[in-house]
Parts: sequence; C-alpha cells; structure tokens
Amino acid sequence: MATNIGGLEILGELTAEDREILTEKNAVFLAGLVDEFAGRRDDLLKARAEWQSKIDGGALPEFRADSKSVRDGNWRVGDLPQDLLDRRVEITGPVERKMIINALNADVKVFMADFEDALAPTWRNVIEGQINLRDAVNRTISFDDPKSGKSYRLNDDPATLIARVRGIHLDEKHVLRNGKPIPGCLMDFALYFLTNQERLRENNSGPYFYVPKLEHFEEARWWNEIFVRAQNHVGLPVGTIKATMLIETLPAVFEMDEILYELKDHAAALNCGRWDYIFSYIKTLKNHGDRMLPDRHAVGMDKPFLDAYSRLLIRTCHMRGALAMGGMSAFLPAKTPDEDAANKEKVRADKQREADNGHDGSWVAHPALAEVVNKVYSDAFEAGKTNQLDVSRDGDTDVTAENLVETPEGPFTEDGLRNNIRVAVQYIEAWLGGLGAVAIYGLMEDAATAEISRASIWQWIKNGAKLSNGETMTAEYFRKIMAEELEVVKSEVGDERWANGHFKEAIALLDSLCVSEKFDTFLTLGAYRAL
Repeated sequence: MATNIGGLEILGELTAEDREILTEKNAVFLAGLVDEFAGRRDDLLKARAEWQSKIDGGALPEFRADSKSVRDGNWRVGDLPQDLLDRRVEITGPVERKMIINALNADVKVFMADFEDALAPTWRNVIEGQINLRDAVNRTISFDDPKSGKSYRLNDDPATLIARVRGIHLDEKHVLRNGKPIPGCLMDFALYFLTNQERLRENNSGPYFYVPKLEHFEEARWWNEIFVRAQNHVGLPVGTIKATMLIETLPAVFEMDEILYELKDHAAALNCGRWDYIFSYIKTLKNHGDRMLPDRHAVGMDKPFLDAYSRLLIRTCHMRGALAMGGMSAFLPAKTPDEDAANKEKVRADKQREADNGHDGSWVAHPALAEVVNKVYSDAFEAGKTNQLDVSRDGDTDVTAENLVETPEGPFTEDGLRNNIRVAVQYIEAWLGGLGAVAIYGLMEDAATAEISRASIWQWIKNGAKLSNGETMTAEYFRKIMAEELEVVKSEVGDERWANGHFKEAIALLDSLCVSEKFDTFLTLGAYRAL
C-alpha cells in the first residue's frame, strides 16, 4: 500500500526512522524537482540515443563545432573550498553503515559514498543509505557487528564526505510522482542535500557530490540548474554545492571543457572513471568491427587511447582551475604476503603513472592500499603543495579525436572469455541479492567492471572476433564455454550457495545481455526490474 508524503507515492515500506529522512518538507522539495526537471531528463536520454544512432551508423565521436568558443575561451571554475584542495587519496564504497565508518576513518582525504555503481538500489539500501550518511555527517554513526562482536565508531577527524548520486538513466521505482517512477538521481541528491547541508557547513565542509555517467554538456547544464534551484531554496550562495564529474563515457571526453563551463560555479574536479570509460568505449563503438577491445586484463592505462584520455583531462582541468582525479585501483589485500606485495606493486606502478601525468589524486577500494597511494602522490607533489594544479601539460601535442578512439592492441583469448563469464555471472547474482560491490578473484568488482565483461562478450559475438585458439566468436561458442564455466563457479561457491542464490536469474540475464541483437545500454536497467 502506497504512502503519500508531500505529493509523492512511497511504495517502499517506511519505518519511523525512514520518515526522519522522507519528511513532508523534503518530499515537497523532491516533488518540485521532479516536476521541474524529470521531463527534461527524459529529453536528455532521447538526445543520447539520437547521438548514438549516428555512431552506430558509421560516424565516430568528435569535438563539437557548436561549442568551440567555450573550448577556446579564457575562463576558470569557481574557487575550491579548503577541504577539496587535497584529494591525493579517495576511497569509495557503498552507503553501508560499517563501510562508511571504516572509509571515513581510513588514511584518505575523501570518502565517496556511493548510491550508484557500488550499490544495488533495493529500497532498504537506498533509504538506509540516507540514514547512514545523516548519522555520519552528525558524527553519531556507530555499528556493532553481531557476527564478530566488534564495535565501530567514527574518529575525531574523518575524511571529507562526497556523495555519488545515481546516473540520470536510473529511476527509483519505489517512489512515484503522478503515478510515474521518479529519477533516482533527484531522490539521492534532494534527500542528502536537504538533510545534511546545514550540518555539513557547521563541520567546515559542504554539500559535495560526484555526478556520474555524463555524456553531453547539456546534461551538465541540467545539473547546474538543479544545484542553483536547491541553493536558492535554502538561501545558500550559488557555488556552495561543489561537484566532481566523472568522465567515464566516451562522448564526455570530447566535451570536458564544456562540462566544466556549464557547472562553472559548482565544478570542483573531473575524474577518470576508467572502468566505465572502457565499457563506454565498447558500447559507443559496438558496431565498429575495427574498434573491438581485446581481453579486459590487457586494457590498461598504458594503452594510447587511455593515456590520451588521462592527459587531456589533466590539461583541461588544470587550465580551468579544477582538480584532475585519477581512476580506481580495484585490487584488494591478498591472502599471502607475496601476493599482497605483488598487488601493491601493481597499484604503485599504476598510480605512479597517474601522478607522473599530473593527476591530483586517485581512488582505492580498500583502506590497506591507502599507504601505497599516499606515498606516490606525496612524493609527486612539490614541497608544500597539496595538488598538482600547476602541472599544465601545455607542452603536449594536441590530443586528437583519433587518439581518443585508437584501438589498443592485445590478445583475444578463450581465457579472457571464460574470466568475463565467471565475473559477470557472479556479480549479477550478487547484485540481484542486494550487493553492489563484490570481491571476486581478488578484485573489487562493481557495476562498471561487470559491464566491461558482458559488453566485451557481446561485441566479440557481434563482430565475429577471432580468438587466439583459432575459434570464431559466436553465440553458440559463448554458450558452450558458459556452460563449462558455470560448473566452475558452482564448484567454487558450493552446492548450497548455488541452490539458494540468484544464479538462475543471473545466468538468464547474462545470456540475454550477450546474445541479444540489440545492445542493452546498462545491465542494471534489466536487473533492476528483477531486484
């Protein structure tokens, strides 16, 4: 039975504590945002599809002629607040209570609390995530683990908190306005902002956000108007909200100046969301048989198209006074000292490349890796500096459109296919069970990395990839290998876990995603219907 609050129909069950977040005042504000901005969100999604249809028809992405004056213009973003000037290490994770405490207590500068790729958006995950962040902002958050008997409390000097909202493509099916699901991103933004903005400022911080999945600068303009609307609503100066935009789609890398320009008063940084970016490369160029990506493990930041992406982002950000954040290290602590040392060396080398390029900081998925990344960036910064804003990269040759879509060399292997199948089916199964960040084979997998796995399979089938063992990739070959790999996964997780989990649904969804004639834009859209 639906509960009506402030013009919204709430289909999810509401506890007394939930109602402290979904107050009448908050709901009225959220309903107003939906009325004003949801229709334009739909138009932006249609514009994405129209742009993509041109690429599917044979065109390649390029820098836009209609915004050349912005790229050529002499302008800078607004001043950055003190607690966003040093972001050398950021940790990310879902808005789960123990995770929030451990992340805020870690030896990092920022915790990105994630309502997006690291969170399966069940109703309880979403609404309890808002409760958890409220308690974190108020410094009252605690957690007593019934399994281990351990108690978790917040330290006196926690990391700066940034909330990542959902992408504009995702709805919140448990909240309706006039009978229609509302955009999930508006719910995430509105509830976090209204609940916490006053206390955040008392903590000498502010309402800071990560904005994911942008594709075109018109979407940044949409977000900017939402930020202005929210600040006016509570009487805050424009520019109090600060946003970091993830450049994790291939279209967006061609419009970075424009994205910063549209969000000028609110822009703090751009981030190299490398895993989603690799997925977006596949998705965008899926019909271009000469642009297939090889095995996932072979596509590192040393590949020319990714190195160009990193260098262009740094140059663009620093020219405009914004920070340039590096990507995620998905490694987790290993079981043996030798394996752990090897993993940390891989992380160090990866982050050294980013720091040498001029990035101002990077992401880690686990507190144990913070020390390694802290040292890399601390050594890279000039004495007394907390970032590398003075690294201009003005001496670089211009990054061209062709540089950004250059196809990397690498193997197409059966082992790569097998790994993609095992990772994707286990991640989707966990997501359907309510988990958005999952440790699989020593890496922290989220929706972005699972997207790479399933998109790569689709692209190989679509374009008949020739594997190193002489096989041609077909739907039949994929299904043959999948049947074998499902037995491997079953043996790894055990009969009980296999029988009681969501593997049947996950297998059916993965099969559909990989062999359908039409490419599904996001696996979470279909999975959400079953969640």
